[in-house]
Parts: sequence; C-alpha cells; structure tokens
Amino acid sequence: MAFAKSRPFSRQQAGGSVTGVVHNRNPDPGDSATEARANTGGILNPMGDNSTHIIYVHGLWLNGTESLVLSKRIQRELGVPVHRFHYSSVSSNMADITSQLHAYVRRLAPGTLHLIGHSLGGLVIYRFLERFPQQAPGRVVFLGTPAVTSRAAVAAARMRWIATFEGRCVAEELLTERSRQWVWADRPLGVVAGTRRVGLGQFFARFTEECDGTVAVSETRMPGAADFVTLPVSHMG
Repeated sequence: MAFAKSRPFSRQQAGGSVTGVVHNRNPDPGDSATEARANTGGILNPMGDNSTHIIYVHGLWLNGTESLVLSKRIQRELGVPVHRFHYSSVSSNMADITSQLHAYVRRLAPGTLHLIGHSLGGLVIYRFLERFPQQAPGRVVFLGTPAVTSRAAVAAARMRWIATFEGRCVAEELLTERSRQWVWADRPLGVVAGTRRVGLGQFFARFTEECDGTVAVSETRMPGAADFVTLPVSHMG
C-alpha cells in the first residue's frame, strides 16, 4: 500500500516528499523550513470530506500550540479540520490521558481518523489504540517519538528535581526500555526522526549517534511501521 500521494512532506523544518517517506529516501535539504513542516498533509492523504478528522497530540510540557503552522497548512490545503488534543503531560497518568482522548474522539465521531503525535504524544496514540482499538480507519504519523526508551529522560530522572517535572507519563513509558511494536496493519504508521542536534536532551544523554538534540534516531524506530524517514530538523523543529 502506498502510504500517500507524491506530495511534499515534512515535520517542522527541512523539506521532503512523501515519496521519500515511502521509499526511505531522505529529502532535499535545500527545501524551505516552514514549508517543510507543514506538508505533513501529504502522508495522511485524507479524503477531505466532513467526516475526516485529524488529531494532533502534543508532547511533554507542551499544549499543542506549537503545531499551529502545521495545522493551518493541512486545513488550508486539504480542507480537513485539525484538532489539537490537550492533556496534562506531567500530572496525569497514561490511563487517564488515553481515556480522555477516547472521549474526545467519540465526541468528534469521525468517519476517518488520522493521528499525529509529537514526541510523547506518539506514545499516547500508541497506548490509546492499544486500549481502544475499535476506531475509524486512518493513518498515524510519529514526529520524534521515542518508541523504545529515552536516554535523555532516563539521565534527567537521576536528578531528583528534574524527575518531578518529567511527570507520571514519562515515568511510566520512557524510563524502562520497552519492546513496542506497531501491530495495527490496517492503520499504517509513518515515523519521522530528526538529525539536527539542537536540544536540551543532549546535555543529559551523551549521544554518539544521529539525534534531534533530545531523541536519538535509533530510539524512534518502531517495528511494524510502514515508513521511516530522517529529516535535518531538531526535536522542536
């Protein structure tokens, strides 16, 4: 199955095309930054009717407003509403967050549901589908999601004052190595990993491989994913 049409795709900064995602071909680093992130719409390739919805799930310490450019571009080009699901990434546990997301999806009552998860938001989507697998058809994109573990989170958690701010979700999902696998064959997953080493995570974890400044490329690989691509972007773009 082709993951999407041959349209531009990226996360937040450097450019690329969905054909690059499908064929594991890195994008042209000369593409513009703003245009790149916003073209995530290509990988989703929704129908554009009123029953199609896209939900963006943010990461740790964020609230979804960081996706404003991405959301506006998708909505403008594809005519599909992009909803920013907000949750408390520090005080809530994963069970509570996935229940909230389930209730949110039910209120939307989508005919087609696409999900985009940035960082920890990807794991929220993973656990959500694990608990509530009976969802409308669609696709998923992970942006810099640490699928296995997070060396930066583990190192930071050793400092008690930082561990408090990492919150319950991180403690549940990222401080112990997990053997996660994408098992929803009818819901293709595309993974985007950054290689621009800009971010606070590198000060806690001494990466000796490609990373986005917070998450190593190897940490983003999810067995069972339909496609994987690296882009010259940092964890926040």
